[in-house]
Amino acid sequence: MMPEVKVCLDKQKEQLETALVHLENALTKVRAGKASPQMLQGVLVDYYGTLTPIEQVANISTPDAKQIVVQPWERALLKEIERSIVTSNLGFTPQNTGEIIRISLPPLTEERRKELVKKAKEEIEKAKVAIRNVRRDANEEAQKLKKNGLAEDDHKILEKDIQDI
Repeated sequence: MMPEVKVCLDKQKEQLETALVHLENALTKVRAGKASPQMLQGVLVDYYGTLTPIEQVANISTPDAKQIVVQPWERALLKEIERSIVTSNLGFTPQNTGEIIRISLPPLTEERRKELVKKAKEEIEKAKVAIRNVRRDANEEAQKLKKNGLAEDDHKILEKDIQDI
C-alpha cells in the first residue's frame, strides 16, 4: 500500500475517533437518573480571578446513585463553587455544609426526560453528520489520489476501507 493511502486512512480514523470521543463526552453529561462526577464537567469556578474547571479545585465523588459530593481543596472556595454550580444551569441545588457541598439529584420529571432525550438525539445527529463529513472528505481525497496516478489496486483498497467505516 502506498504511503498516501496510509496517510489518508490514518487521518480518517483519527477524525472518526475524535467524533466518537466527543459523542461519548456529550452523552456522559446527560443525566439519566444516576449521579456521575462527569455531570459537573465544564463547570468553571472563579479561582482567585481565573476561571478554572471545578475538577481542578475540588474532589468530586458520588457516595450513592442520587448524590454528588464536592469537597474543595480550600474552604474559601465553598461559596464560589456553590455559586458556579447554581449559575451553570444544570438544574442542581447545592447544599453547603461548611466543609463540603452536597448535590441531591431530584427524580426526573416526564418533561425533563423528554428534554434529555431531545438533547441526546441532537448529540447523536451531530456525530452522524461528523462521520458523514469524514467519509465525504476521504472519498474526495481518494478521487484526488486516483487522478494523481494512484494504482487501481490501491484505489480499490482505499475505497473499500472508506466504505467499511
